Amino acid sequence: MISPAVDAIAADLHESSAINLELTLSIFLLGLGFGPLLLSPISEIHGRPVVLLIGNLFFVVWNTASGFAQTAGQLMAFRLLAGFGASAPLAIGGGLLSDLWEPERRGQAMAIYTSGPLVGPALGPIIGAYIAQYTTWRWIFWVVSIASGCFIVVALLFLDETYPPKLLSDKARRLRKQTGNLALHTQYEGPDRTLVKLLKLNLIRPVRMLSTQVIIQILSAFMSTLYGIMYLVLFTFPLLWTNRYHESVSTGSLNYISTGIGFVVGTQVAGRFNDQIYKRLRTRNNGVGIPEFRVPLLIPGSIAIPIGLFWYGWTGQAHAHWILPNIGAAIFCFGVITCFQALQSYTIDAYPRYAASAISTLNVTRSLTGFGFPLFAPYMYDALGYGWGNSVLAFAALAFGIIGPLVLWKYGAHLRARSTYAAGE
Repeated sequence: MISPAVDAIAADLHESSAINLELTLSIFLLGLGFGPLLLSPISEIHGRPVVLLIGNLFFVVWNTASGFAQTAGQLMAFRLLAGFGASAPLAIGGGLLSDLWEPERRGQAMAIYTSGPLVGPALGPIIGAYIAQYTTWRWIFWVVSIASGCFIVVALLFLDETYPPKLLSDKARRLRKQTGNLALHTQYEGPDRTLVKLLKLNLIRPVRMLSTQVIIQILSAFMSTLYGIMYLVLFTFPLLWTNRYHESVSTGSLNYISTGIGFVVGTQVAGRFNDQIYKRLRTRNNGVGIPEFRVPLLIPGSIAIPIGLFWYGWTGQAHAHWILPNIGAAIFCFGVITCFQALQSYTIDAYPRYAASAISTLNVTRSLTGFGFPLFAPYMYDALGYGWGNSVLAFAALAFGIIGPLVLWKYGAHLRARSTYAAGE
């Protein structure tokens, strides 16, 4: 949301380093990536709503502080902490979907859930650009904090617990109090289930899964590459319009509408076909569903991503009519969200018991690339231009788009059968 205001931030904070300015944007993603490692185990003890409420409150505090930053260092620190709080939905989102929806109905829910972290960075800069142009960049943070505060109030009124072990533990606690029978307990309660032990386990398990689970390694490499490319494109998107097309900050930000269209259309199309493909393949498989039935959705997404990048890069390089780079950006974003939904659905289906840990692992690795890729973006485009710069990204996406689906489809079941974590163990 603050990417169109980078020049205003640089002038106000007297910061001339391009790396530091990129860090003020991307460091938020580090908090998003590492926050779930702490918040996920807290949700296993205290439930989903508590984590969401505390995380959002933490975000509001530090996001508001970002608006008062007087140096680039302060802004980086505050945004890192704000990202940590904002990671609460990522920490419990996959588990919450698993709580509420069966696999054959999970695709549409996954579409809505996945769209938030992607549509936000696409449409937020439009709002941010107009706020920065007509007030000050600081109000970008304060407006977001006000909106988040309103959501906290709504959540306090309507948010209910969904985590089955927490619901059963609460019921057992009530029965112990009513009957006086202290022997009543659930299978989820015990001396080993403490927050400290869960924190330790939650920090170790993602590392163990990433180092031992080939499926997680494939999913992580695929998703991290796409995430890094996506943020590289989104963070540098305003530069194309202000530098090459000489548009004002506010007018240039309107081009983000194309990325939003790509994400929204992808959400609706992929969400619908995700479930339809799964149900059809399950019917052909004698009513037995497997995670690999999510893989076919990767094919259209993997095709759309490089097409969109080639289209966006070379039309922008040629200074073609403004609609042409926007069409390429929309195709790219359509492909990204389609692949994301397929990969997230596959992860939850493949690791139903350890969905939170699997998703946390993917969140950490993808946030690292989302943080790192934009840092070299200005240098890449300066050296290669928009045409060849985006072509390099397209070739990388194409390689993963071919290898990833083939390996998951052909060897996924075999790899899950060998795993102590995955479904089909």
